[in-house]
Amino acid sequence: MEDLFKSIPLVLRAMGTAPEVAEAAAKAAWKRAAGDGLRFTTVPVCMYQKTLVVAVPDAGWRKQLEEMSGQLLFRINSLLGQAVVTYIEFRIDPSAVENHRRVFGRYKTDPAEERKSARITGQERLGKAARSIKDERLREQFLIAAGCCLNRVDGET
Repeated sequence: MEDLFKSIPLVLRAMGTAPEVAEAAAKAAWKRAAGDGLRFTTVPVCMYQKTLVVAVPDAGWRKQLEEMSGQLLFRINSLLGQAVVTYIEFRIDPSAVENHRRVFGRYKTDPAEERKSARITGQERLGKAARSIKDERLREQFLIAAGCCLNRVDGET
């Protein structure tokens, strides 16, 4: 597989500026540049001109990836051996990301179960933080505020 990926710059040079080839190469390079951490949280959707469009699940991911876009552009173009992509546009499209995960079997559990698991992990961290507060009254106020925050995030009032 490594040898195959190393041949992509040669194929790109041989094919010239064929947009279909550039798009396929850019999508493959995205998956490689993104690594395991992002590969199943983002989906390269399409490419127009030299802009790679990548679907992300929410605004938080978009903001974080926009801050990393310079590094990601460098990695992609290094893998491709030329400046195939000059800009990455991150679009919020949770359904595209979810479909991608389903197709590639990356849901270890139901998405609702993943959210529940994340909430439990957050609660455990809050509990640990609360235990480090020596003042009993301050600890109680911290837990009340944290609980209200969690309820707001979950859509409960």
